[in-house]
Amino acid sequence: MKILLVEPEKRKEYHTSYPPLALLKLAAYHKKRGDLVKLAKGSSNNSFIPDKIYITSLFTYAWEPVHEVIRFYSDRYKKAKVIVGGIYATLCPDHLRDAFKKRIKIHKRLFKKIDNILPDYSVVPEWDASIVFSSRGCIRKCSFCSVNKLEPKFEARKSIKKLIYPGHKKIIFWDNNILASPYWRDIFDEVEDLNLEVDFNQGLDARLLTEEIALRLKGLKIPLLRLAYDTMGIRKHLQKAIALLKDVGFRGRRIIVYSLFNHENDNPDDFLLRIKELLEWGVVAYPMRYEPLEPMPKNSYVSPNWTAEQLNMIQKARRVIGYGGAFPPYDGLRKKITRAKTFEQAFKLRRIQK
Repeated sequence: MKILLVEPEKRKEYHTSYPPLALLKLAAYHKKRGDLVKLAKGSSNNSFIPDKIYITSLFTYAWEPVHEVIRFYSDRYKKAKVIVGGIYATLCPDHLRDAFKKRIKIHKRLFKKIDNILPDYSVVPEWDASIVFSSRGCIRKCSFCSVNKLEPKFEARKSIKKLIYPGHKKIIFWDNNILASPYWRDIFDEVEDLNLEVDFNQGLDARLLTEEIALRLKGLKIPLLRLAYDTMGIRKHLQKAIALLKDVGFRGRRIIVYSLFNHENDNPDDFLLRIKELLEWGVVAYPMRYEPLEPMPKNSYVSPNWTAEQLNMIQKARRVIGYGGAFPPYDGLRKKITRAKTFEQAFKLRRIQK
């Protein structure tokens, strides 16, 4: 069979720096079966006539590029079977089905039969890191998170060695909560033995971070550590986790803490308090704007507790006085925000004098 793997065109609303992992696993799966495989990015004209087309999808606000490639390939190859999977396809199947009726097959959640396959990174030769899930799902049930819809059951594997591509110098973990795995020690042992740089990309659960874990993390090659401060309910756990990480030698400016805002459970005052505390604790605060699961343009949703003006103030402050979209604990920035009595004082920018 001829298999076409399609990643929608990358642009402002469909942006990711990572390769399409599921498509790479499908490439490996079909090549083992003796099929001919081709990866296409966006709408591409070529002489390859597929029998089956897999199309991936990203976040729900990035549905338009997905629809574009579905229309292009389903019209061009009318005899091919078209399968659409990924985040948007899983979370919004009715929205997708209404647009294309019976022309496509929607695959929700994971392709179980390919999840434990080493991805075929040869189709993206410019990429040099192995992306790994040592576990699927999460033990938490956060109202703002889609993980429990995408991966409703928490499952962990004891080893990830077979998922590391020969020649790669880095491991990127996409686990949603790796510290909840009963095999985290086994996984850390393997990473240490492999002696590769590691990135816990989705962050670590501060509520599960112990002195033992902090010491083990220090023994790995980790340029950055990521945590989260999405609600005031985890304040004590987060403060303790940061202290543990600093005690074993992690610098505060190498600890990035994501902070949710624009959700129904937070408000500007709550958000400001969390940002103040992170800067006072000497770590990097990274604001994360909440996006609903329904398909709508990115940054168009405004929570009842917020105004569009307040949300824009954060976005502008991130660009002008922040660094890389974050608020590092630089002295001037820290003083401006921590001394502010109101949200507006903290994030309002001075006008440039002509």
